[in-house]
Amino acid sequence: MTGTRVVEDRPTTQTFRIAHASRGASVDSARLALPCVITREWAWGSSNGAGVRVCLIDSGVDTAHPGLGGPVTTFTVTSEPDDDGVSYHQIVPDEAGDQAGHGTACAGVIRAMAPGCELTSIRVLGSGLRGSGEVLLSALEWAIGHGFHLINLSLSTRRTEHKEALHDLADRAYFAGVTIVASAHNRPVRSWPWNFSSVISVGSHSMAEGEYLEFNPEPPVEFFARGVAVEVPQPGGGTSRLSGNSFATPHVTGMCARILGHHPGLPTGQLKYVLAAIADNRI
Repeated sequence: MTGTRVVEDRPTTQTFRIAHASRGASVDSARLALPCVITREWAWGSSNGAGVRVCLIDSGVDTAHPGLGGPVTTFTVTSEPDDDGVSYHQIVPDEAGDQAGHGTACAGVIRAMAPGCELTSIRVLGSGLRGSGEVLLSALEWAIGHGFHLINLSLSTRRTEHKEALHDLADRAYFAGVTIVASAHNRPVRSWPWNFSSVISVGSHSMAEGEYLEFNPEPPVEFFARGVAVEVPQPGGGTSRLSGNSFATPHVTGMCARILGHHPGLPTGQLKYVLAAIADNRI
């Protein structure tokens, strides 16, 4: 399993070489039946995400970084043998912190977008953004079982042996009122769970505005958010400018947190609808 690759900042005048990036297409508003005008004021008003529980499944978080703007509860996944010698996973408090900088970066974007949200991290990726599919499944199952409103997955797996279990968990989340916001892979390959219709899938655009959102007329990627030269916190107190679909995804998670703070209880399907209605590329 690999997280979407972290790419150091390059001048935006160069070609953006990440798959599932916006081509600047417009979307005809007639594709959306709007019983009333859905504006951003209607969508989130003054909401800052307060009361919304967000779970970030990633490489951990540097909780001491001032750029996170508030506390983050941290967990990780451990493997222990049972009485028969078969390994099972447990979710336990994380003392190691961020192993790669990826999770801290994503946490910073979520908090920048929705500073009032309640943020929890589960570390599943280590240095080099490597991890196992079994660990990801355990973390995702735990987060769904604990009823988080939103789960940010700025990662995916290409291993087909995990596809069915991931699909089952994504559907379980959808019907339980837990919305998974998942990053498309940075390369033009098949990976999951962003390809599932039960999640909100995200790619990148190169606009500098963090709230600029595009609805994609050519799925399976459904939305594009800022993913180029994003200034993000890094372990140790500093910042970097990074590019990739990984960093577009928490922008959408933050928007969803603000919407849920204003309209509690909206399920995934309705969140997708609201996001499409407020997209900046509608004509």
